[in-house]
Amino acid sequence: MTPSTNSLNSTGFSIWLAQRIVQARFVILLLFVFLLAAAAFFVQQFRIDASAETLLVKNNALYIKTQQANQRFSPDEFILVAYKPHNGELFTDTTFADLTALSEQYSKLERVQSVTSMLNVPLIADASALTTDVDVSALTWQKQQYSPAQMQQLLSDHPIFTDLLLNTAQTAAAIQIVFKPDAQLTTLESDMLAIERHTLQRELSAEEQTALAELQAKADPLRQALVTQRQHEIAQIAQINQQVQQRAQTFTGGGYVVAQHLVDIISSDLTVFGSAIAGIIALLLLLLYRSVRWVVFPVFACAVSVWLTLGLFAVLDIRATVISANFIALQLILTLAVMIHLIGAYRDIARSNGAATQQQRVAMTLQQKLAPCFYATVTTSVGFGSLIFSGIQPVVDFGFMMLIAMLITMSVSLLLFPALLSLLKSKAETADYAILSTSLQAIRRLVQRAPLRTVFACTLLFALLLPGIARLNVENSFINYFATDTQVYQELKFIDQEFGGSTPLDIVITLDPAKTKPDLLLSAEQFNQLHVAHAVVAEFAATGNVTSLVNFTTLATQLNDGKPLTEYELNSIYQLLDQKVVNQLVGAYLTEDPLQVRISTRIQDTTEGLNRELLMQQLNQDLQSVGLKAGDYSLTNLFVLYQDILSRLFDSQIMTLGLVYLGMAVILLLIFRSLKIALIALVPNVCTTLGILGLIGWLGIPLDIMTITIAAIAMGIAIDDTIHFVHSYLQAPGDIALKNAFAHTGMAMLFTSVVIAAGFAVFGFSSFLPSVYFGLLTAAAMIMALAADLTILPALLSRFVKPTTKAA
Repeated sequence: MTPSTNSLNSTGFSIWLAQRIVQARFVILLLFVFLLAAAAFFVQQFRIDASAETLLVKNNALYIKTQQANQRFSPDEFILVAYKPHNGELFTDTTFADLTALSEQYSKLERVQSVTSMLNVPLIADASALTTDVDVSALTWQKQQYSPAQMQQLLSDHPIFTDLLLNTAQTAAAIQIVFKPDAQLTTLESDMLAIERHTLQRELSAEEQTALAELQAKADPLRQALVTQRQHEIAQIAQINQQVQQRAQTFTGGGYVVAQHLVDIISSDLTVFGSAIAGIIALLLLLLYRSVRWVVFPVFACAVSVWLTLGLFAVLDIRATVISANFIALQLILTLAVMIHLIGAYRDIARSNGAATQQQRVAMTLQQKLAPCFYATVTTSVGFGSLIFSGIQPVVDFGFMMLIAMLITMSVSLLLFPALLSLLKSKAETADYAILSTSLQAIRRLVQRAPLRTVFACTLLFALLLPGIARLNVENSFINYFATDTQVYQELKFIDQEFGGSTPLDIVITLDPAKTKPDLLLSAEQFNQLHVAHAVVAEFAATGNVTSLVNFTTLATQLNDGKPLTEYELNSIYQLLDQKVVNQLVGAYLTEDPLQVRISTRIQDTTEGLNRELLMQQLNQDLQSVGLKAGDYSLTNLFVLYQDILSRLFDSQIMTLGLVYLGMAVILLLIFRSLKIALIALVPNVCTTLGILGLIGWLGIPLDIMTITIAAIAMGIAIDDTIHFVHSYLQAPGDIALKNAFAHTGMAMLFTSVVIAAGFAVFGFSSFLPSVYFGLLTAAAMIMALAADLTILPALLSRFVKPTTKAA
């Protein structure tokens, strides 16, 4: 069939719609004023949720089983503060005085339930405590005032407190601050879990879904209040720690501390880098167009787009997470990309139609660019929409967020911006930089003289990146999200290496009640089984602190001069300490209904060469090799959930890219109504996405829930330029088609790519590494896309597509 722009630009409808937009400019402006005022009312309710849970796939079996295990074993919410004396001497009166003072200050915080350190835990010196009525609670430093030498002796290689309350090297001590649970929230979460557990066997009924939604609505304000309270508590703890800074370093850790650091960094990135990108955009626009109007109006339109999106997200209670934290930067740049093409067309029309009124210029601009801009935003939406099918809930949520943002971007770019532009006075436009125009035409002549050689040379360059795809990996950790020179990284690294790891992993073993003897928690046979499983877990280099009932029996054996204990004595040591310190430190290790024991460990994320998938496989094999069947135990907690989401990334990347390619091909076919043109338009974008994945592999950057989105996003953005270029190519007769495309669209493509790349590159200064990778890789993708669209695309069009008609 003969290529024509009629499929892309229905002339009569475009003229009618363009005129209506210009005529209704005052109505449009009033509408947006109303929307801005409404957004201002709601935008203060916009929330950021950066908890670890936002990085997980919820409502799946692993997540629900972990919630059930946590409910049964009830580990307390806590913050860990490590104290490391500058002089390296831990067991001194100064240390004891500082730990006492800090503990007293922490205890005064409103929500604190208890404060545990090596000073207030029972330190049993001999076996008599196992067989007599000794008051174990009196055997603490606080009560006995042990000397530093006695404390060091009592705590050396302690099977329970080492890696929990002091490190193995005995150079640092820890204070565990345990918080009171919110009774109402605990009840609501228990009720929600009672409903969610049914999804393990069946779909929830309509009534159950309604009840679950009602419970979530009740729990949400309590969770938000808790987040605010935790933020205040962390700030108070940091202030308290300042009183010992001259004598010691302090390191604060715990899941909620990490979450708060994420919130702080995301909030900073949203404001600092959002503002920086706006500033860079303004500067580049001024340099490129040399006119204040082309700075003020585009920046204002971008700000309106973001403001309306924030307001709508607040109304819909859609919250920014670690994954979606960069949506402001994305929307700023996406909105600007559309407007640069509008500005480029307007400037061309203004230079060639000097006598036209401002309204006529705007109308002609819309007639020419309304359709390609509309289709460009649609294809960008397809790129984001593909993320919905990733199967990874945080990425799915991000996809939905960006679809909403794209609707607002489209409305602002094609309604508000033209309405604002029509209010200006018409004036002469400056010429484009001669060096840029000359360079673009030089590229055009090269492509036109040797199209096939150009395609071969450029695709060969992209092919050099392809082997990097085989090097892609998904190894990552929460610690690696932060730059190594930041305080949060140093704190997390210290806690990880010196206090038994970071990411919790629980092995919950279900025991046969029939093997339990009367009056005993566990029989000797069950203790032996637990000992073997405990030893298996402790063998791994990456497992830090490993705690279970075995630690208590080990303590009992040590106190008994290394002699074996009877099963009655083994039971007595756990019962002796259980109510005193166990629940405060790491939660319970035994439940009776059902009869289960828990082995608690934390994986050291800084372990060199850590391979989480291999660790999980090996752990399962080793547990089964010592007699446990797959149905006898389950692996739960954050390590398992995080590994689950990482394991989905490869499959998700393939599915996401496949859907992007398919979706783009269908959209391009609908736009141009030519299979040949659709496939040609797809080629440079496929090269870009595969090229950026190859670059990620060569650079050794792990795939995670942020970098996985880059390929789809890059294609969604880059294909905008492809559509505009093909549209300009098809508007002119065959002999000048390529010259027309480079002259009318090449400059806008260049400006768009430079502005987008510069804007995203700003994230290279973030201390949050996912944002750094996201920004720099997206900038690299835009440069790749520009190169492909100015070489491969025109070469293929010149060789295989010869337009014979000119659009009216």
